[in-house]
Amino acid sequence: MAGVYIHIPFCKSFCSYCDFYSITDNSLSEALVHAVIREASLRSSYLEGETVETLYFGGGTPSLLEPATVAKIIDVLKKDFSFAEDPEVTFEVNPDDVYEGLFRSLKEAGINRISLGVQSWDDRRLRYLGRRHDAAQSARALEMVFSEGISNVSADLIYGVPGMTPADLRIDLEKTLSFPVTHLSAYHLTVEEGTKFGRMKKEGKLKETDEEVSASMFSLLGSVCREHGFIHYEISNFAKEGFISRHNSSYWKQLPYIGLGPSAHSFDRRSRQWNVSDVRKYIKAISAGEIPCEREELDRITVFNEYVMTSLRTMWGIDLQHVEEFYDKELHDYLVNLSGKYIRYGLMKREKNTLVLTDQGKMISDNIIAELLADL
Repeated sequence: MAGVYIHIPFCKSFCSYCDFYSITDNSLSEALVHAVIREASLRSSYLEGETVETLYFGGGTPSLLEPATVAKIIDVLKKDFSFAEDPEVTFEVNPDDVYEGLFRSLKEAGINRISLGVQSWDDRRLRYLGRRHDAAQSARALEMVFSEGISNVSADLIYGVPGMTPADLRIDLEKTLSFPVTHLSAYHLTVEEGTKFGRMKKEGKLKETDEEVSASMFSLLGSVCREHGFIHYEISNFAKEGFISRHNSSYWKQLPYIGLGPSAHSFDRRSRQWNVSDVRKYIKAISAGEIPCEREELDRITVFNEYVMTSLRTMWGIDLQHVEEFYDKELHDYLVNLSGKYIRYGLMKREKNTLVLTDQGKMISDNIIAELLADL
């Protein structure tokens, strides 16, 4: 299987924490859509005939597009790529973009999975994060999406915000899970350079959450989600049975995907490439029949290290048989030997031919993963 990602870079305003490529000038929206459609045509052979099982509209803010435009993009993509009969088609939505009939129109366009950027149910925290919606708009959006018969709905939350407590997180979780959402993505705030929060940190105006508080929140997150029948299938992702994100799972399992639009990444198991993070340069190049991207050829060790980084974040873990067959016996033995101490410390467990992190190990996953990366 393979996946297609489309990056819609337009936003009405910038969030304080976000470092994804985006712009607030929406005047190039129509030209951008034409360029994305043209790029799909230019790169129709990239996936080498692999069946496309997932399509994901991300951003930026895809919900700034008209549903008719979304339908047009999907129709064109189905001509350029070999789609499965029932692909997962995800569309990111900001709560304040929702209006009567939006989800009905998106459903008619071919969208069958909605990812809603709730982030928090506390209006003060939402303002601090730079979000342009409030809690009431999130509630209204969730009520509307379910009323339109879309059952595959994911909600995003952010925790670890300065001043936030485990009790605050519990409130956010319980409110979110009071709706029949089938998927939850909960991300600990990371302060990135180039963002408003990054500048505040540099100026001494932002103090990141204490590690002990963060660990307490992560533990609470897992326990509350389990109580509500969610599977903790990736460090930051939880799902009801049958609703694990097929698209995101393809990234973690190193399946090929193509990214369309400015800043979008693509991966074909041999190389990785990424488009220029500039809407105007992207549109101009595509109009001239060129792909404005950089490309990196991936050697065996790089691909192996990426496999370790992504798979160890998931409930599927590292498949040792896959490592031996796809890479070699040396890397298999390397992992078996290094993982021994983590197994003894209760941070990792081996289940037949699979290495997975325990709940305790997930709390220091970055440290464990860093030590398991190969430099042979």
